[in-house]
Amino acid sequence: MIKNEMVAYYAKRAANYEAIYQRPERQDELLMLQVRVQELLENHDVLELACGTGFWTEQIAASAKSVLALDINPEMIALAQAKNLPSDKVRFALGDASQLQVEQKFSACFLGFWWSHVGRQEQVRFLAQLREKLGPDTLLVMVDNSYVDDGRKPIASTDADGNTYQILTAPDGERYEIMKNFPTDSALRKKLAPATRELRILRLEYYWLLSCRLK
Repeated sequence: MIKNEMVAYYAKRAANYEAIYQRPERQDELLMLQVRVQELLENHDVLELACGTGFWTEQIAASAKSVLALDINPEMIALAQAKNLPSDKVRFALGDASQLQVEQKFSACFLGFWWSHVGRQEQVRFLAQLREKLGPDTLLVMVDNSYVDDGRKPIASTDADGNTYQILTAPDGERYEIMKNFPTDSALRKKLAPATRELRILRLEYYWLLSCRLK
């Protein structure tokens, strides 16, 4: 049910989703992340999961060898395709990050603001799926939100597994309960260390960036 709510909510938000990248106080950190992501993924064949409107796809494509960007929402894919990124380098397709079906070989995988939506009880299985589909030594890069208590989106509830939820309002006024976790650096290391190597975390005020290689 939570997954279905999340799909419905982001479908409704697709048209104005990129407004989250326009907040003035976050511009310096976003620029830093864009540069770092491009450096990490330079000359890689990248699989991007939950690509949304293609904001990060565009950043990745600036330095990557190729990008296959997947999202479960047709509304998001349509907006991403409208960016008219070079077709010889970038492809978009419908795909569920939690039930990954890919045949192509990739040297890197990018998760932009997706790890926070993976239930704590599902994270080990999710990493195992990446390892199975992409193989060892694949570079994994994640970007996600740090928790900022600014009153905009307070934590509304916590479930038995420790997942936290926010109540978010879609443009049509309908409210949705959306899983959004905000792991600490130590929690990220504890969860990922058994399945990865060369794990590095950059923690900023509004965001964090993690890079590692699958074992």
